[in-house]
Amino acid sequence: MAQTGWNRFAFLALGLIAGAWLLTGCPKQPTKTADVSTEQVKPPSAATPKPAETPAIETPAVREQEIAGAGKVIDALKPVYFDFDKSDIRDDMKPVLQSNAKWLTTNTAVKVQIEGHCDERGTNEYNLALGERRAGAIKRYLSALGVPAGRLSTISYGEERPVCGQHEESCWHLNRRGQFAEAVSRG
Repeated sequence: MAQTGWNRFAFLALGLIAGAWLLTGCPKQPTKTADVSTEQVKPPSAATPKPAETPAIETPAVREQEIAGAGKVIDALKPVYFDFDKSDIRDDMKPVLQSNAKWLTTNTAVKVQIEGHCDERGTNEYNLALGERRAGAIKRYLSALGVPAGRLSTISYGEERPVCGQHEESCWHLNRRGQFAEAVSRG
């Protein structure tokens, strides 16, 4: 009988030790994470100082390979960048779109898919909707410049296909973009 009491005591002690170990866990190295809520990103309030406009940027080479469901990026068409949480065309991006429209009116056989992209902040649902608004704004702008809307389709990838993977503003502004790929025929 005395042995059974000892077994229960040992089992209980081991359980307490294991529980304490699970609760405290192993010491971890601190990781650098953005202090971002997983809730919907809201535009800055009037009391918050507005960040400086992102200057026009020469981008690094964006992917060349085919991605499932998308065509190849068209190098002749330059990406359009957006401000944080915005889908309106910036003034510094209008000459880029005018140049893209000129190329598209010269190359009439090309059908284009406009891809809307976002940085990683905000929920997936919010970023997909924002990416769609960005792609739609580019399509409307190109159509107003004379590119037939029937040659333009849109898709949103939200935050899923970043060109830069660092978690800071110097990278995020490259991911807030609309870019152009060959439209893939689905039939």
